[in-house]
Amino acid sequence: MTDSASARLTVDLDALADNFRLVRATAAGAEAAPVVKADAYGLGAGPVSRRLWAEGARCFFVARVSEGEALRRDLGPDRPARIYVLDGAPPGSAPRLASAGLVPVLNSLDQLDEAAAFGRGRAAPLPAALHVDTGLNRLGLRPEEARALAQARGRLAGLELVLVMSHLACAPDAGHPMNRRQLERFAEVSALFPDAPRSLANSGGIFIDPAFHFDLVRPGITLYGGGPRERHDPRLKAVARLEAPVLQVRDVPPGETVGYDATFTAGRATRVAILPVGHADGYFRSSAGAGRVWLGGGFRPVLGSVSMDLLAVDVTGCADALPGAMAELLGERALVDEVAAAAGTISYEVLVRLGTRAVRSYLGEV
Repeated sequence: MTDSASARLTVDLDALADNFRLVRATAAGAEAAPVVKADAYGLGAGPVSRRLWAEGARCFFVARVSEGEALRRDLGPDRPARIYVLDGAPPGSAPRLASAGLVPVLNSLDQLDEAAAFGRGRAAPLPAALHVDTGLNRLGLRPEEARALAQARGRLAGLELVLVMSHLACAPDAGHPMNRRQLERFAEVSALFPDAPRSLANSGGIFIDPAFHFDLVRPGITLYGGGPRERHDPRLKAVARLEAPVLQVRDVPPGETVGYDATFTAGRATRVAILPVGHADGYFRSSAGAGRVWLGGGFRPVLGSVSMDLLAVDVTGCADALPGAMAELLGERALVDEVAAAAGTISYEVLVRLGTRAVRSYLGEV
């Protein structure tokens, strides 16, 4: 039974599809392989991936082996997608990867050697991608390791190399010199494996320059409405909408405080609406003093501390702020990049922290 006082999270898969079309048009000539790790950035990997499959996506990226196994189940036998696992092949994981039909993104020579040994014991090679680090210094073979591997092809026996990829460190800043340095390094190293398709661009990289597109791009945050420059991009549509009803409206006299720690003191007679949403629902505590919600035809500032379950907003002069009226905390007006900026974070974190307490619904589900 739905609690009428619960926050509501609506995931607009039609908007997701529009954002996917924008990515494909921007990276025309390259395959677009959606990144659906972390449960599709908190919005539901199953519904998101099924809709993207209907829109033509045939490859997906996840982070963990368990995410890949879950996605394979969610897609079912009628959607034989290629699913890449960015963690690669952690020790002992090769049988699981093969059983679920997952493609490890091999990040080290140790991973490569173990996966290759497993592949040589099969009737067919194990499909795998090769990750080359070009400057992020997180995962991936160093360029000198990739060069040595290219001279020792026997180490690849047992593997079918289906992709060579790298990852940009500074893609949201299109003019950052690191982007061009990584592009040059990737072009050089990936040329050592000429039979494999190549992938460099994440969401930010897709919108830098066609030179970054290569054969496959990996859109993530842009699919879910976050701008590739970590600020709102009007070409993208909001996918997640978080709303909450007004629980109570109260009058606070001048000089009285609102919320924990008495961080807000009313300087005038203030009308305050209380909403049933807080940091347990992914609304950041750090939004206090900077956050705002859309209610009654305008933005209303957040007052005082954000508690676990409740939020106070200033609705002075807003006649529509009555119990039951709906406030938008995230969506077409409360844009994800602006909500993130108010909380001192990025849109990725806003989405993945939405949690499971809000009542969810999906528009355009297939």
